[in-house]
Amino acid sequence: MARKTTPKKRCTGGPQGSVVVIGLGRFGRALALELVDEDTEVLGIDENAEVVQAISGSLTHAVRADSTKEDALRQLGVHEFDRAVVAIGTDLEASILTASLLISFGIENVWAKAISKAHGRILTQLGVHHVVYPEHDMGQRVAHLVRGRMLDYIEFEDDFAMVKTNPPADIIGLPLANSAVRTRHGITVVAIKRPGEGFTYATPDTVVEADDTIIVAGRTRATERFSELQ
Repeated sequence: MARKTTPKKRCTGGPQGSVVVIGLGRFGRALALELVDEDTEVLGIDENAEVVQAISGSLTHAVRADSTKEDALRQLGVHEFDRAVVAIGTDLEASILTASLLISFGIENVWAKAISKAHGRILTQLGVHHVVYPEHDMGQRVAHLVRGRMLDYIEFEDDFAMVKTNPPADIIGLPLANSAVRTRHGITVVAIKRPGEGFTYATPDTVVEADDTIIVAGRTRATERFSELQ
């Protein structure tokens, strides 16, 4: 199915809820298009004219500009946005200079892509509010899926994770309150999906069946061990 496109409208003055995405490579492009699909106005900026031309019909507005130049960003009204993403990857100097300008503008929420821990440390020291490591995080996530029997995996900070998996035999046919799953395995079953139905919140009275899919939460290693019980 073709991705829907949005007629171009000029982002002026950083309308509430809009986002500026700087750097329209693979990560920035995917992020910008996903935001548009969720009905968010997006101003996309890249210094490559061909990249801008290729995506211009899909974003609210896309423009070629050097994001390391303060005057260029101010002319585009970037300083009036309250959310910005620096999706520049391989050009570390451009990434750092762009992030520094966005922070100096007083933008309330700045996200920036980092390609290494050192890069991320510099971005954090600049005052970037959210530093993300797309390649590292995705590689770590896929490694968990490949190694175990998880159907999906999300790890948060402070050693906490949520895992989509199938239930092990020792909790099947029992109400969760009687399964002692939290005591024995150190995890909490937070949602359950019956075949052909959507996910619903799990309760102490929920009885887990063999063909159910469940989402569990807990310490990272505890969720890993639980998913391996099948």
